[in-house]
Amino acid sequence: MCRAETRLLSGGKRHNNSGRLWLSSKIFSCNEVSFERAFFMPTLTKSQSHHCTQAHDTDHLPRVVIDLERLRHINCGLGRFSLELGLEILKSAQGRVQPLLFAPKTAARYFAGQTFERIDVAPWKKEAVLRMVRPLVQPLLPKSKVSLWHVTHQTSRYLPLDARVPIVLTIHDLNFLHTAPHDDQLKNMNRKLADIQQRVNRAAAIVTDSEYVAQDVKDHVVLGGRPVHVVPLGLSKPCAASNIRPEFAPSGSFLLSVGNALAHKNFHVLFDLLENLPGQRLVVAGKKATPYGEFLEREVIRKGLADRVIFPGEVSDADRQWLYEHCEAFLFPSLTEGFGFPVLEAMQCGKPVFMSRRTSLPEIAGTCGFYFDTFNPANMAAAYWAGMSAFHADPGFAAKTMAHAATFSWVQTAQSYVRIYEQILAAS
Repeated sequence: MCRAETRLLSGGKRHNNSGRLWLSSKIFSCNEVSFERAFFMPTLTKSQSHHCTQAHDTDHLPRVVIDLERLRHINCGLGRFSLELGLEILKSAQGRVQPLLFAPKTAARYFAGQTFERIDVAPWKKEAVLRMVRPLVQPLLPKSKVSLWHVTHQTSRYLPLDARVPIVLTIHDLNFLHTAPHDDQLKNMNRKLADIQQRVNRAAAIVTDSEYVAQDVKDHVVLGGRPVHVVPLGLSKPCAASNIRPEFAPSGSFLLSVGNALAHKNFHVLFDLLENLPGQRLVVAGKKATPYGEFLEREVIRKGLADRVIFPGEVSDADRQWLYEHCEAFLFPSLTEGFGFPVLEAMQCGKPVFMSRRTSLPEIAGTCGFYFDTFNPANMAAAYWAGMSAFHADPGFAAKTMAHAATFSWVQTAQSYVRIYEQILAAS
């Protein structure tokens, strides 16, 4: 067990004479817990944690491991979910449960000013290894000092060594069930579903981000009486937009869509819409180095829209915020979404948002969004013009969309999770 104190100076990263890495102006204390101690007796001693009086005050509380392994990929959706949930859980859990963060060493930089315990992520702790070890050591294990383990996404490769530790499992989506267009992908689809079923079999409760995903889980997974809770995600505060127009952005009016080039995003239907909107341009921001991304670029050329459709690829947070703030409208024709962050991010900027009336999107956007009921180009164009007319006819519409987006709070998300932890702990 060790303690790290970290600071961020204006001059950037550097080490002081004691070998500590200084990253932030705020001091935090991170107590690393070894793998064995995390399961057997993850406690702090006064000599090891003289900065951690809070930890001593919470020794009597049930210890809950929060899987934040995806902080290693902070720019992806699960990385952002891990960061926002982790930050708020540390606040919401005070006096109720004691969080134990299962996280990479880089987690320290994201939790400056916080006191927390951490279990380091390592390849040999993966379930693929523990599945072989568990039957051999389970009879010898003393009662774990960990009271609960939160598996924060359905593809996590990490579960507790002790099979007696109850699990809360978050399932963000089952999109793979709805996006496999070829028979040769059926085997892979069934394998993914079987993997999720194994995690469900270990869980005491399931949590989803939306009612749509909850129903999807009930339709495709054997729950065996396990409760399914719906906890909507929060919406982060927007970052500062770029001060100037990004080089790739058009100088005039443009429509915007955001997302990686994956087939279920359905971006190609927007090209047909664009043909019905003379003079309008479209920016599709997101990873484009995919087979579907190559298809999109071919389609743009085939339709003669190369000068009207822009694929900048992945953009910085500041440039993406600039796009949200300056677009004429936001378009999101996705075929399947577990939640749909981009819809709320555009609403947060007071923009008219048009999306498919499918999966979780109507649930998330509610009456503040406009919907494509079909992907027929003429019908999409009619929906677009009707929506834009309604938006501009109501001076308060932008404020309504912003107020709606503001109802999605990470504080509420974290508090809901802590209540679920308490319910499972009380039952066990």
